[in-house]
Amino acid sequence: MNELADRRREEKERRREDILDAAALVCAEQGIDALTMDLVARQARLSRALLYVYFKDKVDLQLGLCERAIERLLQRFVEETAKEATGRDQLAAMGRAYIAFALEQPVYFETLARFEAGSRSAGSLAPDGGNLGNCLAGGDRVHQVMTDAIRAGIEDGSIRGELGNADAVAIVLWGFMHGVIQLVATKGEILAQRGVTPEQLFEQARELALHSLRPAT
Repeated sequence: MNELADRRREEKERRREDILDAAALVCAEQGIDALTMDLVARQARLSRALLYVYFKDKVDLQLGLCERAIERLLQRFVEETAKEATGRDQLAAMGRAYIAFALEQPVYFETLARFEAGSRSAGSLAPDGGNLGNCLAGGDRVHQVMTDAIRAGIEDGSIRGELGNADAVAIVLWGFMHGVIQLVATKGEILAQRGVTPEQLFEQARELALHSLRPAT
């Protein structure tokens, strides 16, 4: 009985992943605003009725994509920080990983950006949390990796200790790098007119962020 239940659960998980793959492909080809349940059902070769078993509407489907985006970003952060010895180097690695994530997986970055820009009120959560709850919990885990690195850096001396609240510092750093990435994504022509390449902007942003963390000598 348990083996049968396990197979059914695995099949359900595989089908959910297939639906998210189809949704990501639709977004990549036509844009997130063009995403519809009909398009995803056709891409996944499923009936609309079956699609609604997994996702109650388009918003819920977008939250599913966002949850996947957060999981992928978190995995990158964890893998890259494990390679670094100091807290400041861990933050530098996260900055590089975030830029790479945005460039290599633009659909997921945009999905995440839209989620961050939208309402994330805890009061809007369903009793079981659902996809929205999973996104919020995943975002907390990403934030925790950053705050852990900041606290580790203060402890090992690579980050100046008078910066203040680690949570606030993490939010500021996230907002700073996120804004720079958005500039590259939306203002590329203006940057080119000013003779600034995306690589230059990213490098400048990283240098400014890391300099602000460096202890006084």
